[in-house]
Parts: sequence; structure tokens; C-alpha cells
Amino acid sequence: MRTPVDIPDPIYRHLKSAAALRGCSVKDLVLHGVKAELEGTKGRRKREAIKLPVVDSERPGWLQLTNRGINEILFP
Repeated sequence: MRTPVDIPDPIYRHLKSAAALRGCSVKDLVLHGVKAELEGTKGRRKREAIKLPVVDSERPGWLQLTNRGINEILFP
């Protein structure tokens, strides 16, 4: 089905360049976005949790470190 949609010029330029970078047409990119929106979270990529270095402490929740101390922990 055809349907007219008014897209402001700055947004359309951004849309067109994003489609070109992905190697698809503007139509394909718009359809992909509409499908992802209608499917909700199913179409979205899950972000992986960031794993931070764990530092043991005698007093959990309170730790004072200097830059030197951090470097000694990260690069023994």
C-alpha cells in the first residue's frame, strides 16, 4: 500500500545518508524502522553488560584509590 508521509528536509537528508551507509534504499530503511517499532523490543539488539574490574576491599562500598593505586590494580 502506498501512503504519503511528510518528512522534514533535515530528517530526510539524514535518513537518505543512513540508508546509503547501510547499502539499502530509503524505503527499505523506513520499512525496517516501522517493523521494529511495531514488534517492540523483539527487533532491538540487546546490549551486553559491561564488565568492570572488581576490586576487593576490606570495607565494601568504600574505597579510596589514587591513580597510582588504580594502575597497580589494573596492571600488576
